[in-house]
Amino acid sequence: MGYWVVKAILGPLLTILFRPWSEGAENVPREGPAILAWNHLSFADHFFGPLPLPRKVTFLAKSEYFTGRGLKGLISKAFFRGVGQIPVDRAGGEASERALRTGLRVLAEGKLLGIYPEGTRTPDGRLYRGKTGVARLALESGAPVIPCAMIGTFELQPPGRLLPRLSIRPGVRFGKPLDFSRYAGLKSDRLVLRAVTDEIMYEVMELSGQEYVDEDAQRAKKRAKPGAAHPDGAARPDGAARPDGAAPPDGAAQPGAVPSSVPGPS
Repeated sequence: MGYWVVKAILGPLLTILFRPWSEGAENVPREGPAILAWNHLSFADHFFGPLPLPRKVTFLAKSEYFTGRGLKGLISKAFFRGVGQIPVDRAGGEASERALRTGLRVLAEGKLLGIYPEGTRTPDGRLYRGKTGVARLALESGAPVIPCAMIGTFELQPPGRLLPRLSIRPGVRFGKPLDFSRYAGLKSDRLVLRAVTDEIMYEVMELSGQEYVDEDAQRAKKRAKPGAAHPDGAARPDGAARPDGAAPPDGAAQPGAVPSSVPGPS
């Protein structure tokens, strides 16, 4: 109930102030389970991503959103609990397994599960390597994966900015559903998990037009230095790198590296 109340209040307000646009919303099934795999540019993604959809999207939200102190912490906790988001401990190990099981339960109930495969917000507007939790969810549940791309939200509300810029008109693109039934029975194969994840990230990259960086976003954040426009390993605009193992449109995936833990929004 809280989700629809918040959407009914915020939806018209956001529409009037920011004039958001969307493409391909018809690609999201009107019923049944599906995984919505988004790039993660800004905190604003939580609002503008699900906005065009007539169905509720349940996100696996980082547990810090539910444990903050002071007025900001109370507001954050009330908002995320009110819209039915699920707290996830991203510490790895057993915490990652619990997050996976939670996501599978959401899908088993026939719902839409939103996930950010990068595991955290991009530090610089580029697309970073996906964690293989999204592949495990897809293979274990059998649900289709809808690649989704936020457009303009990094400029709308970049890291460290409290209030969004009214001059930026954000958008979201929903791609065609991806079916990974050809990998049935291979949910424990690390090479397959990496190949599936990279295929998803390739489709997100195609939708978003972002540069791809074959590096973990959290690691990039830790070592980033002010003014570093192109950290080592980044793909340049004139040489767009595909995620390792990414499948081209014909679906020929090339397996690659080892998996990472289940991601959650940041």
